[in-house]
Amino acid sequence: MSQVTSQEPTAAMMSERSLRAMVAGRLSDHLTLVKPGITVMVLITAAIGFAFGAGSSLGGWTSGAWWWLLAVTVVGAGLSCMGAGTLNQVLERDTDQSMTRTKDRPLPAGRMPMGEALAQGLALAVAGVMVLWLGGNLLSALLSAFTIVCYVMVYTPLKRLSWTSTQVGAVPGAMPPVIGYAVAAGYVGPEALLLFAIMALWQIPHFLAIGILCRDDYAAAGMPILPVLDGETGRRTHRWNVATAVALLVAGVSPTLLGYTGWLAFGVALVCGVWFVLLAIRLVYDPSRARARALFLASLVYLPLVLGVLVLDRV
Repeated sequence: MSQVTSQEPTAAMMSERSLRAMVAGRLSDHLTLVKPGITVMVLITAAIGFAFGAGSSLGGWTSGAWWWLLAVTVVGAGLSCMGAGTLNQVLERDTDQSMTRTKDRPLPAGRMPMGEALAQGLALAVAGVMVLWLGGNLLSALLSAFTIVCYVMVYTPLKRLSWTSTQVGAVPGAMPPVIGYAVAAGYVGPEALLLFAIMALWQIPHFLAIGILCRDDYAAAGMPILPVLDGETGRRTHRWNVATAVALLVAGVSPTLLGYTGWLAFGVALVCGVWFVLLAIRLVYDPSRARARALFLASLVYLPLVLGVLVLDRV
């Protein structure tokens, strides 16, 4: 009798632990669907765009409500990004199953029904657009809706069809600072277009470097990105890397040359841009994984450093 009594709490505790583990696992899967790494980058770049827009002649730093608009920017852009990321994984669940780095995601691994993921993606995407519309303005909401549609309905299916998907995908990837600028200023000014250009150009060598590092995975999934089509030679891949790195150098120093930022921003963008170009050129003469990884890691340093200094040194 005493043995049964002593065993009952243990069984209950095990059941509770099992339930907690199941809930934690499901929450972790939902978090994986929203691509938290990309979402964090979107939050930061949208806030940077907002800072530029709020500092413009028609901006909101003096309106007394800038903190509210900043919150709207971050929440709206974040929800939109999480929705788009989830919908992207819904559409790519089959190809994700073929890739080593993605096969353990909730959908290809079979841990979550597609309908549940689809509902999450649609709810987050709609919520993001509505937050920007009701809390910000119609322009920012329309820009967010365009970004989601372009990412989910154009870029995602194009990845299976053409190597140009990388270039097309740079468009929605560069929209967060434009959305943030639109929330603050109510329009899209030249500063927003410069931020868009920097973001779009940066993405090409960044993702081509990933393509080189994960070439076998992309080939197994049947995705005709440039590193897969080029093979070990990488001729077109390297040309795109060098060309976009040079264009990024020009775009990075342009805010100062056009009078939007000071010379500190010019110096940082110049040094980082030249460094990035040299790494892209080195990859031409030594198309190894080590050089591709160096370019990839440099891209992770370049973007936050240059954009951060652009905001701090804004005239």
